[in-house]
Amino acid sequence: MYFIVIGCGKVGSQLAKYLSENHNVVIIDRNPASFRALGPVFNGITIAGNCINLDILRDAGIEKCDGIAAVTNDDNVNIVVGQIAKKMFDINKCIIRIVDPEKNEIYRRLGYDVISGQQLVAAIIRDKLIEKGTSTYVVESGEISFLEFIIDENKSGKKVSDLNVSGEFRIIVIIKQDGPIIPDDGYVLKEGDVVIGIVKMKDILKIKRILEIQ
Repeated sequence: MYFIVIGCGKVGSQLAKYLSENHNVVIIDRNPASFRALGPVFNGITIAGNCINLDILRDAGIEKCDGIAAVTNDDNVNIVVGQIAKKMFDINKCIIRIVDPEKNEIYRRLGYDVISGQQLVAAIIRDKLIEKGTSTYVVESGEISFLEFIIDENKSGKKVSDLNVSGEFRIIVIIKQDGPIIPDDGYVLKEGDVVIGIVKMKDILKIKRILEIQ
């Protein structure tokens, strides 16, 4: 897959390194010196320039990219990039970083994926760009993660206890249209429920196979 990252600060550089492990990545920043943060492991392309310049974005391959993440320290820049990506280039996978909580809600309602940390934020954005129906969130220790997925018709009607895996995965929150709940083991899952569970990092792939989620 092909992704563009806007901003090579602490979040952007970490995100670009994550993505470049398995995907093609271009990262854009005004300051060429910022690319030093990528280190020798970065396997993508760097472009120094104004990220809201259409020629720069086209040079970065915005017309063919699978997703774009605007994660500069300037909310307004990120918002403009998001609008350009969605409205001019019809990019569905568009993640924007917003620090101001009031702007967060406004742009969520407009259909943007809004992310408001550093390695944690980068990991969340990486998963939202790459994965289809699931996200993983790495907590600070690096040993425990949160796995999020949506209940489909095949899992609808099952109890929470049916999906829990002793010692490896446990559902802790279910987000419904009218708000989140903390379920007991007997709660019956419904199609469309967003499930968040806690899992050991080393067991994530195993749990995804057991639960048959992508």
